[in-house]
Amino acid sequence: MLTDKYRPVIEAAGRMGIKNLQATDAGGKINISGTAPFQLDKDQLWDKIKMIGGWDKEVSADIKVERTDIYGYYTVQPGDTLSKLAKGHLGDPKRYMEIFNLNKNILSNPDLIKVGQKIQLPPK
Repeated sequence: MLTDKYRPVIEAAGRMGIKNLQATDAGGKINISGTAPFQLDKDQLWDKIKMIGGWDKEVSADIKVERTDIYGYYTVQPGDTLSKLAKGHLGDPKRYMEIFNLNKNILSNPDLIKVGQKIQLPPK
């Protein structure tokens, strides 16, 4: 049964806050639907789906996004810089000021971010 095979994905979706989550096994495919809080959550759910062998033939997913004003929240890890985050999430390290400007309420200097800070990421 595919719902058993994709149980880790379904459980992860629940922890991510995917609303109205449904996963049904129908005719050799698992249909997964719901609404993610942010695009980042949707992308992370897809990453989990793609970790399971055969997903491309077995999964039909319709994940909507609730908020599109920001990409999502990120918790700063050791070694992170705004440039590194901009490169990884926006594709260009020079866009670090977009992240800084979005987080001026918690950041006072673009060169000083702290491990554990939860910052917003702008849409791509």
